[in-house]
Amino acid sequence: MNTALILIALAVIAWAAFAFNRLVRLRNQVRTAWADVDVQLRRRHDLVPQLVAAVKGYMGHERGVLTAVTELRSQAVALTSPARLGEIEGALERALTQLFALKEAYPDLKANESFLQLQRDLVGVEDNLQYARRFYNGAVRDYNTAIQRFPDLIVGKAGGFTEREFFSAEEGDRPAVNVELSS
Repeated sequence: MNTALILIALAVIAWAAFAFNRLVRLRNQVRTAWADVDVQLRRRHDLVPQLVAAVKGYMGHERGVLTAVTELRSQAVALTSPARLGEIEGALERALTQLFALKEAYPDLKANESFLQLQRDLVGVEDNLQYARRFYNGAVRDYNTAIQRFPDLIVGKAGGFTEREFFSAEEGDRPAVNVELSS
């Protein structure tokens, strides 16, 4: 009888160790995925001031759009919560789309190579951000499911594993800056 109890205790300990290590792996995957999102957001945030500087001379009448883009960028840089950041990033994406739509009224801007290169760079960042967002949200889904599933939730609660927030744009998981790259 003592042998049976020892074997059961060893099985429970082995299961707990396995579950704990799996939760640690999933949590680290979420952290890594967020780092990828963060890199793309930083790249976007670094491009925004350059873009605003490039169009400032051309768009004297469009100060409201330029101010909105600059303010949204500042807010986004200061945030760390994925849910709140998703809201601000969605607004920033819409403001950037509006900024690119205005280029049609400024033929000199449409022909400016610096502006066109910034536009291409931003479209590339948006594509990479879309992929990073999907990977992050998938990692969060797997992690949150694991810490909510019985019997792993016992190890999760004991180990201090807590749910993570999803990062989603208001417009869905599509690139928001959709521009034609014509000169």
